[in-house]
Formats: sequence, C-alpha cells, structure tokens
Amino acid sequence: MRIISWNVNGIRAGERKGFLPWLAGCGADVVALQEIKAAPEQLSAELRAPPGYHAHWLPAERPGYSGVATLSCAAPLEVRRGLGDPRFDAEGRVLATRFPALTLFNVYVPSGTTGPERVGFKLAFTAALREALRAELAAGRSLVVVGDLNTAFAELDLARPRENQRTSGFMPEERAALGELFAIGLVDSFRHLHPAAVKYSWWTQRVGARERNVGWRLDYVLVSRDLAPRIVAADTHPEVPGSDHCPVSVELALEG
Repeated sequence: MRIISWNVNGIRAGERKGFLPWLAGCGADVVALQEIKAAPEQLSAELRAPPGYHAHWLPAERPGYSGVATLSCAAPLEVRRGLGDPRFDAEGRVLATRFPALTLFNVYVPSGTTGPERVGFKLAFTAALREALRAELAAGRSLVVVGDLNTAFAELDLARPRENQRTSGFMPEERAALGELFAIGLVDSFRHLHPAAVKYSWWTQRVGARERNVGWRLDYVLVSRDLAPRIVAADTHPEVPGSDHCPVSVELALEG
C-alpha cells in the first residue's frame, strides 16, 4: 500500500500547476492533502472527483483557509470528520478513513507563527488529537497518521536549528507535543528507515530557500508500532514542484 501526503497550499492553484497529471502518475493507493483552501463546489469536476479515486473533502468553514482531503483508490469502509470539538473542527483539520488493514488519519496541525495565542491553540489541538489516537490504539486498530504536523522534531529536521529555538515550529513545547504522539505508540516512518538522513519538506517562499535547501521537515507519515515492521519504503520528494511543501510517502507490505 503506497500512501502519499502533501500540503498543496491551495488545491485550485495546484490544479493550475499540474496536480492532476501528477496524481495520475504518482502510483499511490491513498493521497492525503492538506491546506486545500477550497470547498468541493469550488473545484472543477475532474478535480472534485479525480478518475480512479474516491474523494472525500473537508473544507474549513472560513473560505480560502485550511481544509484537508483524502483520495483513495478503494472506497473507505468508514469516513469520520473532525475530532468532535467545534474549536478545531471548524478549521477542517482531521479526516479519518478506515480501510480493511488500517485507519488513516489525515491531519493538518495549526501553525503557531502568528503569536502565543495561536501556539496555545496548536498545543490544545495536538493534545486532543493525541487522545483521539490513543483511543484508536487502545481499541487495537492499526493506524497511519499523515500530514503537515507543523513541527520539526529534532535539530536534524531543519537547516538552522540554533537560529530557530524560539520560532514556532521548533519551540520546545511544540517538539514535546509531537514527542507525545510518538510516546503513545506511533513511529516516524521516515526516521525508522533513515535515522540520519537530512531531507526537508517545507521551504519559506523567500527567494532561493528551496534552491539552497534551507528548509524544515514538517510533514510526516506516522504508523502504529504493529505496522513498523511492514514499512518497506519511506521518503520525502523535494523534486515535486507546485507548493511550498513537497510530498512525503510510505509503502507498507500488507497482507491480503
């Protein structure tokens, strides 16, 4: 099972930049998108229901903001939207799809870059997400959690760690919150296979940052511990243009 996650920074802009040809050739069984910035009725017919995929869209209530979507070759057995908390669900940040072998959580964690209040909101969201995932794991479900988690966990995960100790996305409390997701039983698939690799998934849009690879690894594919032995590939794809983020992927060897 090949799963790709991508913060597209606006799916309508992505369509103009070649998203649909990329989708047709990516070879994924599931594609999880974040920051779609659009409602389904605002999309072209082909984008709203891409050939070969079952599409589930979760826009934010605020127009042109946030939102996630999950595209899957197989129809999910169940689709759940949100965490059950209106504070977070109004922003369209969590879409869960259940398949025979696993449940996939497509997640767009809030950014805290606008100030302390938003950092607090981000930490509250992450705590609510953690408890939702903990309940899934306690029920014995295999999980894949993908998306823009908006935090670089370790110094290895950003180009300039010393300069960014108090920058949202690398603050100690944000890193601790991400660490708590690992602690409940989730494995960072990329680090599982590539413990010392330096690859980033986001670059500021300032001139030359991506070309010089001055970036951050903010996008993850986490898997429950029972799936970790089934990881056969995990990668980050900076060669794919079209957004300030690039896709990240995992391949799992599943039975049946």
